[in-house]
Parts: sequence; C-alpha cells; structure tokens
Amino acid sequence: MIRIEHLTKAFPDITPINDVSVTINEGDVISVIGPSGTGKSTLIRCINLLEKPTSGHIWIDNDEITDPKCDLEKIRRSVGMVFQSFNLFPNRTVIENIMMAPVDLLGKSRQEAYDKGMELLVMVGLEEKAMNYPEELSGGQKQRIAIARTLAMDPEIILMDEPTSALDPTMVGEVQAVIRDLASSGRTMMIVTHEMDFARAICNRVFYLDDGCIYEEGTPEQIFDHPEKEKTIRFVRGLRVLEFDIESRHYDYPGVQGSIEAYCIRHQISKSMMQHVRLAFEETVQVNLIKSLATPIIHVSVSYYPEDESLDMTVDYKGDKYDLLSKCDIISLAVLDTAVSDRSFRYDEEEEYGNHLELKIKP
Repeated sequence: MIRIEHLTKAFPDITPINDVSVTINEGDVISVIGPSGTGKSTLIRCINLLEKPTSGHIWIDNDEITDPKCDLEKIRRSVGMVFQSFNLFPNRTVIENIMMAPVDLLGKSRQEAYDKGMELLVMVGLEEKAMNYPEELSGGQKQRIAIARTLAMDPEIILMDEPTSALDPTMVGEVQAVIRDLASSGRTMMIVTHEMDFARAICNRVFYLDDGCIYEEGTPEQIFDHPEKEKTIRFVRGLRVLEFDIESRHYDYPGVQGSIEAYCIRHQISKSMMQHVRLAFEETVQVNLIKSLATPIIHVSVSYYPEDESLDMTVDYKGDKYDLLSKCDIISLAVLDTAVSDRSFRYDEEEEYGNHLELKIKP
C-alpha cells in the first residue's frame, strides 16, 4: 500500500526525518509515537506531500508520489488527512463543509454529496448538527465533523495528526470512539498520538520515532510491554510511571499537583481516583513529611496499571527510620484512609532511601 525508501526531510536548523525506509500494508492501523520534536507529524505530512521530502521516494500502490510527473491531486483524493486544528470553513454549515470536496473534486451532484454527508453525520453521532456553523460546536464535535469530511472523499488511506491534542479532556473520549470504529473498517490508517492507551487499543503496529528515524517498531505488545531498545524503554517507562524528587521545603507544590493531574488525564484515569492520588500526596508529603523531616529528601512515584485499572503511589525518603503511619496524628490517618485502600511502611537501613511508604489508591 505505502512504500517509503530513504526518506529525508531537512529544515535549515534540523532534520526531523533522516533516511527512513518502511512498508505499510493495506489495512494496517499504525500509531506513531515518540517524544516531541522527533518528526512524527513531519513523517505523515510527507506521505501526502504537505511537506516536500528533501530526498527519498514514496510509493502509494504503484504510484511514486515523489516523482514530479505524478498526478498529486489524484493521489490526494485517496489519502485523507485529519488535523489537530479541525480546519473547518467557519462561513459554511456543517453539511456544506462535508459536501464541498466531493462536489468540487469528485464531481458528485449536490444531492449525492448531501446524502453521503448526512450518512456520515449519523455515523459520527452529529446528524442534528447538519445546519449548524462550526462556531456553534464544541471542540470534540468539530473534530468529529472533520473526520466525517475526510470520509466523504472515501479515502483508502487516512492520516491523523494528533486528532485529540487540541481537545478538552472531557471531549477526547467521544472522538476516540469514532476513530476506534473507523480503525475496524479495514482502511489503512496512520495516527500520530500521545494517547498511549488509546494507541494500544486500536492499532496493529506501533512506530516509535527518535533520532530522526523509526527507532523501533512492532506490535503494541512488543512496544508497550517488551521494548528492546534503550530510548524506547525509557519512553515507555516514562509513560507508565510519574516520578519526581523533592529536596526542599520550598518545592513547587502546585507544579507537582499539576503533573499528577496531567498524568491522570493522559491515562484516562477517573476523576475520583485522580482526586484520591492528589489527596494522598498532599497528606503524606505536604502536610506531614515536609514539616517533620529535618532535611526532606523525598522521591515519589505514581504507577498506573491499565490491566486492572489500579494505581499505586510510593513515597521513599532519606534519613533515620521514620514510620509516617505511626507518627502522624489520627486526623491525618483518617484523611489518608479516604484516599487509599491499603497502606504499608517498611525501613531498610542499607538503602539510600531507607524509608518506604506504599499506598494503594482507591478508585
């Protein structure tokens, strides 16, 4: 379906894609992941020549789209693109946005384009918004309309560039539901995403981009559960575990709480569990350890396990044995018990962080 050979895209000060070669099979659903700035969006923008490659070759079926003689408009009719910023025409209604390309580029009659557009609106759950204008829609609704507009061209290949990154967290799920249904339709799809649990659920291949190349690729199980290369291992661990160090009484408490919230949103952790982990951190670290330790040197890790939707928090701290669970007052324990279902303390004088507090967060 898509064959890429020695693809390079260089800008004056950076080369985000450097000598990439890969084959994408018909029906593949591929999640493209990796740290910011590693060329994820550049890669998929090169596939429909929104970015012109510096060198290399790209074939879609038997057509080399990097050949200057290639009929690019013909190719683009078979390759749909969904952007993170929606790109709807504000002066046209929802149904008009969907009808435009089929009428102008495919030569369909307005009635035919309208009928297909309404069918797609039913598919994305927005039939009642057909006569609304984009400004009257929520972000999630706009993105679902953008997906319907792409499907109106009946593309064989769909490219999505961070389709949920511009959305309020409460709207992400509704767009993901549409994409999940689309992924089971047999179309070839490439999705740049930072939603790793979502990527795992819908794709059959994962590309991890780093160092200007597809640094590691495999099935979701291989990449997320058994990565082999060092940078992939570090990236995946960073997704699963939120870690931070506190070395002063004047640490950035709001920043830590914000990091916890962002971590929970990224993993689609329930609001109640997010509140519980924030409360557990506040009660153990902010209310007790910061005030009780002569020199607070604390390491906190938060680990979420999507298999059983459980979340653990570990608080390790230096110094002589200090069992927080026996030292704090009854009110602190009562508050802590509203947030955790299990708590334990152990001390190991041989370890640098000898005090270990382990908390099982309530759902």
